[in-house]
Amino acid sequence: MDKILKKVEDLALLHDKISPKTIKEKNIKLGLRNEDGTGVFVGITSKGQVIGYEKIISGDGSEKVQPIHGKLYYCGYDVADLVEGKHGQNRFGFEETIYLLLTGELPSQEDLYGFSKALGKRRGLPKEAKEMILNRPMHDDQMGSLHTIVSAMHLFDTNPNSTDIKDVTRQCIDLIAKFPTIIAYNYLTSVMQKKDLKKFKDPDPALSIAENFLYMLSGKKPEKFVADLFDTMLIFHAEHGGGNNSTFSTRCVSSSGANTYMAICAGIGSLSGHLHGGANEAVVRMITDVKNKVRDWTNDDEIASYLKLMLDKKAGDKTGKIYGLGHAVYTMSDPRAVFLEEKAAELAKTAGKEKEFLLYKKIAAIAPQLVKDKKGKVVCTNVDFYSGFVYQCMGIPQELFTPIFAMARVSGWSAHRIEEIVQGRIIRPSFISSLKGKKNYIALSDR
Repeated sequence: MDKILKKVEDLALLHDKISPKTIKEKNIKLGLRNEDGTGVFVGITSKGQVIGYEKIISGDGSEKVQPIHGKLYYCGYDVADLVEGKHGQNRFGFEETIYLLLTGELPSQEDLYGFSKALGKRRGLPKEAKEMILNRPMHDDQMGSLHTIVSAMHLFDTNPNSTDIKDVTRQCIDLIAKFPTIIAYNYLTSVMQKKDLKKFKDPDPALSIAENFLYMLSGKKPEKFVADLFDTMLIFHAEHGGGNNSTFSTRCVSSSGANTYMAICAGIGSLSGHLHGGANEAVVRMITDVKNKVRDWTNDDEIASYLKLMLDKKAGDKTGKIYGLGHAVYTMSDPRAVFLEEKAAELAKTAGKEKEFLLYKKIAAIAPQLVKDKKGKVVCTNVDFYSGFVYQCMGIPQELFTPIFAMARVSGWSAHRIEEIVQGRIIRPSFISSLKGKKNYIALSDR
């Protein structure tokens, strides 16, 4: 068996790897990216807009991409204003963000109250779903567990395959409400010494989404500062345009007429990848490695030397990556990372991690220039660079970093699913053949 598997592996590498020359000659947009790094337009959305550069037209009519400080908009509203607005009124804001993404409009006080109440009522899981979680095989793959339970939720829907907007909206709101409960129960099951349904805390409909999730994990209501920051993290991760991999996956599956549960599971599957949702866990592993290999965390030269070894694939995980650095759209700054850096400084003091936070800041200051020197690219720290550290300071286990991302992003996936169904055309891009001509079939006895 090993012999045939090795042969299949070798043949796959031989025939599936395409030379850069062929890609350039045929003008293939690998990763749906243009040569200048910008995305290929494949759709239109009113949900999220991500800005990290602007195109400058010169006198001869040619275009040049100019890096600018990043901006993130939800349905036309600057996310920074959404966060500032909820802070100014001393309230939580994730529920407002969900409403905005689903409807395209900011809710009135009455609408926000009614919507938040509706979400609170839908947080609970059927007993059968709880038993599925409790009786699943023991493993630590939280994203796999999330995928399994979300997929199974169609069993409790009387009309799961409907693509009528009324049904789809109901299903999406139901899943948005239930994601925190599923994620909390999945994790609690993985750390239980003796499995018992009674150990599952019932969700509290009177609490905000942020407060309730932290309450379900620890069994006690969180401090206001921690809950507020967690609420902001959920807002930042809720949406990031239709082109991010998990949202595009959700739209792609939705366009085929698949049901809501299958479409949302496509987003979960995509987000589980280390190049997407798992990036903040990769940052934590990278920082742990740097802490172990760099003697003086305050020495810029020593830190820079080790980062250069990482870029040269001689240190770290030897991929040549500095995790948490660079983004498909943001160039000079990621607005989410700018906010998190400030808040992380406050959290670091209360958590006794000021020395570690200083190391994060030094890497954030040193690494972009090293990347520019080596690759000629303008890069910045992204939201993943600080989010894992913030979660650690909150006492949230590393296994939950990516599921929490999903807990926030399901609101964006839902908004895009609804939009895709309204627009109503199956996504079907073209692929050019890498083969040069037809092959003649050879009889099995002659091979």
